[in-house]
Formats: sequence, C-alpha cells, structure tokens
Amino acid sequence: MQRNGRLLTEDHTHPDHPDVPSRYVGYLDDLYRALDAMVVTDAQARELPQDQGLLRWCSLCQEAKQNGRSMFFVGNGASAAMASHMAADFSKNCGCKALAFNDVALMTAISNDIRYDDCFALPLERFANAGDMLITVSSSGNSGNILKAITQARSFALAVVTVSGMRPDNRSRAMGDLNFWVPAETYGLVEASHQALLHCWLDTFLDLYAK
Repeated sequence: MQRNGRLLTEDHTHPDHPDVPSRYVGYLDDLYRALDAMVVTDAQARELPQDQGLLRWCSLCQEAKQNGRSMFFVGNGASAAMASHMAADFSKNCGCKALAFNDVALMTAISNDIRYDDCFALPLERFANAGDMLITVSSSGNSGNILKAITQARSFALAVVTVSGMRPDNRSRAMGDLNFWVPAETYGLVEASHQALLHCWLDTFLDLYAK
C-alpha cells in the first residue's frame, strides 16, 4: 500500500519500523469506517440510503431558500464552531438566510438569568417562523439545550435535521425529519465525521442549485 509516496504494509506499519503502526493511516481508516457506516433515518425512523438522505437534505434547504425561510444552526463546543462555520458558508456561498445562535452576550444572559438549556430554544422562539429549518450538531445527541431547541422548533413547525454520533439510542436521533448518525465512539472521530458530512452537504447543494 502506498500513501503520499511512502510504502506501507497491509497492517499499516512502515517497513523501516515494523513494530510501530502508522497512527495517521489508522486514523484515516477509522474515519472512513465511521463515515461509511453513517445511518440516515427519517421522522418515522425508516432508514434511508446515505445519498438519498443527503439529497433530501439539499432539497429541504432549497425549499427554504426559495420560500425566503431561514436556517438556524446550533451546537455546543466544537459543534458550535461547526454551526457557525456552516451558517457563514450557506449565507455567503449559497445565498441562504442562515444564522448560528452563538452570540456570547445572548447565550450567557440566557444561561445565567434563565438556564443553559434555554440558550437555543429562546432565540428560536424570538426569531423562527413556520417553514424555517433547524440543524442541530451534537456529538452525543443528548445535550439538554439541543433537545429543547428541537422541541421548540417542532412547536413552531420548523423542519429539523439532526447530526449526531456516539450511541445509537441518543435522543436527538429520533427527533428530526432527517437524522444523520455517525456510529463512532470518540469525540474526535465523531466531530471529524460531522465536519466532512456538513461540507459534503454544502458542496452537494452548490453543485445542484448554485446559479
């Protein structure tokens, strides 16, 4: 096997150091397996082919764009950074009305004066309208503020897309119109998989609908 011009053995060791496995190549293989095993389900928990789920996601996004609706992205920690990244790219590159709820003053005010679980649900209550779309990014799929945001979105008749990982029984995975679950066991692999998935969605949308 050859990677970047360097010959590797089939067990991912370098011939000059047979007792030391290649951590980098092994990590890439773990990442590929996680993405390859991603499961997509709809609101009725029916499993969809990965490409069909991706195309349906793009269609929901295009429908929102054509109808002048907004896309809201939420996440915690690294997932918050991804939410902000995707909101920026969909706004700048795709012409969509996209926003991430990550304003520091607003989030800390809600968290301090009310509670942290409301830091996404309350902005949704103020800004969202029927026909908008909520995209949640959560490694565990069980964060209280993510679950409450989904519940709020449902009460306002928003389309909901969840991106999660870790356990197959995570709660957010059963709450979306589309649910993308990556069965990886570490935060690093889940987060790397989510970033790849989100960019795949963005690039596919641009290929299909960018004018």
